[in-house]
Amino acid sequence: MRQAQHELDVATDGPGLYEITRDVAAWAAGQGMTTGLLTLYCRHTSASLTIQENADPDVCRDLQTFFERLVKEDPTLYRHTAEGPDDMPAHIRSALTNVQLSVPVTGGQVMLGTWQGIYLFEHRRQAHRRRVLMHLAGE
Repeated sequence: MRQAQHELDVATDGPGLYEITRDVAAWAAGQGMTTGLLTLYCRHTSASLTIQENADPDVCRDLQTFFERLVKEDPTLYRHTAEGPDDMPAHIRSALTNVQLSVPVTGGQVMLGTWQGIYLFEHRRQAHRRRVLMHLAGE
């Protein structure tokens, strides 16, 4: 068994879903492994990872709107307010989603469905540079 790791740097400019599928798939394909498991890990507590439909951008917009309605930016609701009114809601949104994903690799390709894409889900209002650790174990 072989292993490889790489850290992907993702620039965000506010809340939303940022597709990283191409970068992830290109890196995995370049590792020379035909079969394995790719683990993605978001190294942040106010951003997350998800696999979602990538054919219709309204899906991402609807997800963003849903989470904004579900977790309000109301400082009267939270004790942790030192980092701004969007910080604690971002932590909650991250807790409700995933910071880690696992995707099989077969034939050297990331095995996503036809309409699936891998996204970094930014939950803060300001721009950030997010880091996603990719770890591929396989043969």
